[in-house]
Amino acid sequence: MTERKSPTAVLHEGPRALTDEQVTQIEESDLQAVLDVDIDDVIEYVHKDLKSLPDFTTLYRKYLKQRWNVYDLDFSQDKIDWHEKMTEDERQSFIAVSSGFHHGERQVEIELPVFMIGATEEEKVHIAAQIEDEARHTVFFDRFYREVVGFQGDDIMSVLDASFPWVAETFVGPFGLLAYQADEVRQNPYDERARVRYGTNYFLWIEGVLALSVMKVTLSYARWRGFLPAYYTGFTATCRDESRHVQGGMRYLQDAVRKDPTMIREIHDTLRTILFVSGVNSRQIYFEPLGWTEDEVRILFFQQLRRKLNDVGIDLSPDLEELIKQVQPVLAGG
Repeated sequence: MTERKSPTAVLHEGPRALTDEQVTQIEESDLQAVLDVDIDDVIEYVHKDLKSLPDFTTLYRKYLKQRWNVYDLDFSQDKIDWHEKMTEDERQSFIAVSSGFHHGERQVEIELPVFMIGATEEEKVHIAAQIEDEARHTVFFDRFYREVVGFQGDDIMSVLDASFPWVAETFVGPFGLLAYQADEVRQNPYDERARVRYGTNYFLWIEGVLALSVMKVTLSYARWRGFLPAYYTGFTATCRDESRHVQGGMRYLQDAVRKDPTMIREIHDTLRTILFVSGVNSRQIYFEPLGWTEDEVRILFFQQLRRKLNDVGIDLSPDLEELIKQVQPVLAGG
């Protein structure tokens, strides 16, 4: 890891212009070379194609080039960093932030297949690849919690149970809603309104906002401190995977609104529900040990939300704009 910027160094900067060399490095790096990729560049890469979204066949071709083997990671240095170099506050904060992602990967792995039923054949190919990604990410976190944190269990679910006490309602609420929406799609797989509600929660909020924000918080910390090289490598590769997922999901929502402009109401109603649910949190996450404040994380969340919607041409309703201003006043002028 060459450059060690403070975690929030680029939070208030505008969009970054990626060079052709940076794009090539992100797209074509093998797992070993991913360690040298800047996480801020990867998050910017997610937005690179949102204005002209790739089709699902192109996304599948990228998946074939970018697949990585989770068992090629060596967590031995991470274990040393975790137990000998990180403070207890840093460890607790790190687990609290990453545990939502740990559980989210597993839930999406089992909830996403229902979305395939009503999809086009090209979408099904892309979604099938995404499900394989989610399974790999689940195993990545299982290895990290076992080999670095030290959680024990006979199976994947046992380790998930061990990390659950750290999961906050910031994550539980949207994923609880997703379980309900998945049942709705399962019962009516060709109901496009139900699919748009599911897609708004999962592709836009859970992947486009929550996932990318969590990635930036933990990975910018790891890069800043020079700690957890295998975690940084695997989770940065995961972020590259998420770029395909977010682009595919936003392509779906954009197409749905273009076919039927009234679908914007489903997007807005779903966002209202998510924002109200996200305001309830009884398990406090302390971001300061990782170099972040709670207000900065809120800013990060809504920066991610606004960029996704702006890039694909979906506006927020006036009441949603006001709701976001109330949640994060700093955004009122942006």
